[in-house]
Amino acid sequence: MAESLTPRIGIIGGSGLYSIPGFTNVREVRVETPFGFPSDAYVAGELEGKPVAFLARHGRGHRISPSELNFRANIYGFKKLGVERIISLSAVGSLKEEHKPLDFVIPDQFVDRTRGRISTFFGEGLVAHISFADPVCHDLAMTLQHACNEAGVAAKQGGTYLCMEGPAFSTKAESSLYRSWGMDVIGMTNLQEAKLAREAEICYSTIAMVTDYDCWHPDHDAVTVADIIRNLTHNAENAAKVVKAAVRLLGAPPTCNCCRALEHALITDKKTVPPETFRKLELIVGKYFAQ
Repeated sequence: MAESLTPRIGIIGGSGLYSIPGFTNVREVRVETPFGFPSDAYVAGELEGKPVAFLARHGRGHRISPSELNFRANIYGFKKLGVERIISLSAVGSLKEEHKPLDFVIPDQFVDRTRGRISTFFGEGLVAHISFADPVCHDLAMTLQHACNEAGVAAKQGGTYLCMEGPAFSTKAESSLYRSWGMDVIGMTNLQEAKLAREAEICYSTIAMVTDYDCWHPDHDAVTVADIIRNLTHNAENAAKVVKAAVRLLGAPPTCNCCRALEHALITDKKTVPPETFRKLELIVGKYFAQ
């Protein structure tokens, strides 16, 4: 791919968001990875005059359940395309009264309640332990907040995203438990993306788009599927405005610690790494083996 066309910004669209209006020079790019195929073809093009790549997390037509997502292939594919920053959009339920339907939350923490999902590129003879105390890119998150302000979308900076397994939603007991922990929003996808993006040294931040209050809320049973779909549609429209504003605001290559996340994380003696494992991960770790 020519350098001028290399997409430095990646966008992951969640439930209700399967494309971003305003793309020009659009082309589909199918990427094969050592971990299999991503959820769909990446839609590459220009947005606000900048090269961008978009991926529908669940595939166009929403074909893939959260537990079936090939998170490694999705993030590796962005890395292979040259992406340096990922904006992840995700439909969520609210666990606090203050986060109303149609609000956006830009979380700065995650809690993992999934079971058995693969959330690392490493293993098979190569061990790495990344720092994940601050799981999103602060600089990118701040840009997303500014983009929300510019787009006129109500958004809160900070908060905790609880990542549940799904595909069923929470019981009332679980929802009340998560509220007692101080969680802000609940979704099914973004924790694995954040871990893998950090390992791939890609800046990552989430825009959590509130569709409804979770089942803890006394008005929950009055919410219909039609209400949820209407909120998904409205959120998708707002997300498109925010993404355009964010792309406009993102300029020079990132200089944060995200792009050096593996600098002190690789534990294994390089001489002992199996050749096949190195081939799989050379895109991610190669610069550290060349030193």
